[in-house]
This record gives sequence, C-alpha cells and structure tokens, in this order.
Amino acid sequence: MGIKGWFMLPEAAALASLDDQAAVAVHAEIIRRKPFLKRLYRDVYLGFRRDLPDAADARVVELGSGGGFIKEVIPRAITSDIRRIPGVDMRFSALEMPFAAGTLDALLLFDVFHHLPDAERFLREADRCLKTGGRLLMTEPANTLWGRFIWQNFHHEPFRPASGWRFAAAGPMSSANGALAWIIFCRDRERFQARFPALKIRRLRPYMPLRYIISGGVSLRQLLPGGAYPLVSCAERLLSPLDGVLGMFYDIVIEKS
Repeated sequence: MGIKGWFMLPEAAALASLDDQAAVAVHAEIIRRKPFLKRLYRDVYLGFRRDLPDAADARVVELGSGGGFIKEVIPRAITSDIRRIPGVDMRFSALEMPFAAGTLDALLLFDVFHHLPDAERFLREADRCLKTGGRLLMTEPANTLWGRFIWQNFHHEPFRPASGWRFAAAGPMSSANGALAWIIFCRDRERFQARFPALKIRRLRPYMPLRYIISGGVSLRQLLPGGAYPLVSCAERLLSPLDGVLGMFYDIVIEKS
C-alpha cells in the first residue's frame, strides 16, 4: 500500500475523480466526521462572519459551497456551486454570476479561488456585483516557505508560483493552481491594482501552519485526536510571529471602494 496509501482515507481513495458528483457527498461526510476538520471549517466561517457588514439585510453569497456547512454559522449566506448539489441554494459559475451590478455585500470563498481557471474574469465579476463597501473574503493556500513545501510535495493539487493568472479548465475540482492568490495579490499586486483600482486589499495575512495538515483535509487521516484541537490552536498563536514563514493559508479581505 505504501505510506501515502496508509494515510489516505478509504472513501477518498475510492473516488474515481474529484470532479465526480459523488465526491461532494463524500467530502461533506468526511468534514462532519473528522473533529479537526469540522472545527477548522467552523473557525474559517467564524472569521468570515466577523468581517461581514453589520446590516441584518446584507446580501452574502458563498461561492463553491460544496460539502461545507456555512449556514450553521452564517444562516443568511446564500450557498452556491458550479455543480448541482442537494441543499445548495444556487448553481452557477463564479465567472458569470447571476446578480445585478452593485447588489452584493460580500462574496465568501473558502479554498475556492485557486480552482477558478480565469482569475481576471472572476475579479471583474466580483467588482461588478459588489456594492461600494462590499467585501471579497477568501481563505487560500499560502506561498510561504512551509506552505510551499507542503503544497508542492504532499498535496494532490498543482502549486505553481511561476504560472500566470489562467490555467486549463479540466474540471471544477481537478483544475487548480494553489499559488494563484499569491500570484495575483502578492507577486502581481501592481498589475492587480492597476486593473482593479476599486478593489482594495485590506488584509492579506498568512496563518494556520498546523491545523489543516493535522486534520488531513478531505483525503488523508487525521493525525491527532480531536481533543487536541485547542492545544494546536494555542501552538499556532504562539507561532504567529513566524506566520510569514510557516503559514499554510492566507486570510484575505478585499473591499470595493
């Protein structure tokens, strides 16, 4: 079987493709069953909630909802996906969103942006749909020393910091470049600012060096008991001065001015 085969979850290994419709239900069950992963998802959703507009009638849309559970934390969120998924509110592509100009208060993306094959087209759509003061909130893989090492050597998705803003679209999950957020918002920040002057980067913070890798994600076994989650979170807080080197994800807030 090999070391990688031993760490792989049987239900994840049984999937013919990440693009299969069955993958959504499998991932949803894994997220809810694994204590580390479920608490990680909840913490990301809570972070989104803290950055949302205060208005009770704010129109908030999650893109690429998949097997997540954002409504448990943000009940007003409109869930969406490019695939037809039971329980998800809307089906559409993030590259062509069915909303009138200036009608959204926030767009939420958890580990989704790097799957979009034409980032510039998406950013044009986000710019069009968001109200003035509206926010684009994302959690994305980070191109730090530790993050790059893990993403390039122990993750199934491509991580190519030397690539451009587009990549070939084979499928909604199998197509990806994990370095996309770093490419656009760090390496090519001047280009981004020139093309999207109304979209201001308010926060781009590397964080979460341990929790995701210990959770195993939706493919690998959890490395520690669920009860260790608070201790690992505490360890991350102690390591936070080194997040620029160790962070595996970016916490991103972009606001339309």
